[in-house]
Amino acid sequence: MSALLTAWSDAEGAARTRDLLIRSFGPGDAEVSAAPGRVNLIGEHTDYNGGLCLPLALPHRTFVALRPRSDRTVRLVSGQEEGTREVDLDAVGPAGSRGEVTGWPAYVVGVAWALEAEGLVPEGRATGFDVAVDSCVPYGAGLSSSAALECAVAVALDDLWGLGLAADDAGRARLAAACVRAENEVAGAPTGGMDQSASLRARDGHALLLDCRDGATRQVPFDLAAAGLELLVMDTRAPHALVDGQYAARRESCERAARELAVTTLREVTDLDGSLARLEDPVVRRRVRHVVTEIERVERFVEALTAGDGRTGTLGALMAASHASLREDYEVSSPELDLAVEAATAAGAHGARMTGGGFGGSAIALVPAGSAERVAAEVEQAFSDAGFAAPAFLLAPASAPAARVG
Repeated sequence: MSALLTAWSDAEGAARTRDLLIRSFGPGDAEVSAAPGRVNLIGEHTDYNGGLCLPLALPHRTFVALRPRSDRTVRLVSGQEEGTREVDLDAVGPAGSRGEVTGWPAYVVGVAWALEAEGLVPEGRATGFDVAVDSCVPYGAGLSSSAALECAVAVALDDLWGLGLAADDAGRARLAAACVRAENEVAGAPTGGMDQSASLRARDGHALLLDCRDGATRQVPFDLAAAGLELLVMDTRAPHALVDGQYAARRESCERAARELAVTTLREVTDLDGSLARLEDPVVRRRVRHVVTEIERVERFVEALTAGDGRTGTLGALMAASHASLREDYEVSSPELDLAVEAATAAGAHGARMTGGGFGGSAIALVPAGSAERVAAEVEQAFSDAGFAAPAFLLAPASAPAARVG
């Protein structure tokens, strides 16, 4: 079996990015910030519907080494891409406008643009910068590598520009909102706010119960080791992208349903059967059924977590129901995701489900402590038998949020 993907230490990530910055742009001091990817325990496609979700921060992080410039130029380099890029901050704007930026730099300069657009930067503070990026968050795995990049940049700019927002949760919520705006308007991906909130506002040893209606959070203890459990992430390596129209189509269906039901978001739907009867389009009805029942599953999952011992079966059943709903009603699963869930369950997982936006990416399995490698080996064998590319695996203890690390 392929080895589990391990996370870099802060020292390793800082050394990698500082070295890349110096090799690319010459000597000079730089500060390093890091932000985690995320995995969502339950609550998929609920964030942009004003619902509830329960993500946690991964130990796998994106690192950025950043140093100021005296002009408004941003020079960028990534350990995952060839060459360097250069962008004028004064030319950055929403996708399709005067300042469209393509590719991964949009997630960097988009954050700088959003912080200014939100009025969070004192006049004269927003200088350009040189930035080097490197990451051990698997790219394209549905683990929010884009949000990890945005949030690492947000923490770095918060420090560079003296904003002071990373000092408390209220400020971090404002940074998360700026990152969402960057992703929506500059990068052109119509995501909700779960990923950025998890990366900036999660806590070590806790899952983050996020109410996407008002941004309120609750830290839910999630000590896997104490419960004799491990959370195995299974990266199917099936292509995953949120800017190809499928994600946007799901969001548009939900917004259409909300208009037809005369509610602000689907979170306000209380009579599911009655609401479904009012919707004519069978596809829209399925989308609504998933969202409303998924929000209920989040509530029940948190109740089971906080009830203590003896509720592992409930957690597993809720994960299975979530995956079935995402597969059948929301139609965002894939053959690889379905096989990962089926194989992990057959290998003894208490529960398994796809995680993230879908259309590829990753699934998760809640497994007994010490069994992750065996479960992973059986999933890998099932993929081989099906003729799929070999998956990758990592463990996901609930970890710390974005911070300066050097």
